[in-house]
Amino acid sequence: MRCPFCGHDDTQVKDSRPTEDNAAIRRRRLCPNCGARFTTFERVQLRELTVIKSSGQREPFDRDKLVRSLRVALRKRPIEADRLERVVSSLVRQLESSGESEIPSKQIGEMVMQALLNMDQVAYVRYASVYKDFREVTDFNQIVESLAPQTRPA
Repeated sequence: MRCPFCGHDDTQVKDSRPTEDNAAIRRRRLCPNCGARFTTFERVQLRELTVIKSSGQREPFDRDKLVRSLRVALRKRPIEADRLERVVSSLVRQLESSGESEIPSKQIGEMVMQALLNMDQVAYVRYASVYKDFREVTDFNQIVESLAPQTRPA
């Protein structure tokens, strides 16, 4: 593993242990060149996934991009980091076990929307506003109304 600080090609593993959900191995590493310490995570990858964007462009699936988008939606919300990690791992497992190596971005977006709806409605609305490209306040009203329980006078 290359050192992220000095670029040295050979680093030493000082400690390895499974993550809390046993979905990855956490490794503490030491660079013998500069003495820097850093952590890496090793995960099982069932297949190489390619995302097909709405423009038709293809790009490799990026787990970190998925994490970043969820973190933006969940910013300042009471969701623990380990819960976010479990949700991301679940989403990636679903994608990898789907049997398809090319996944439309729309499918990933819908899966993220469903996960956020089950986690935090405010984050769901935030993500939806970007994903569905809200242009007016009425777009927000419609989605919030769809979340609110329908109460009608008897």
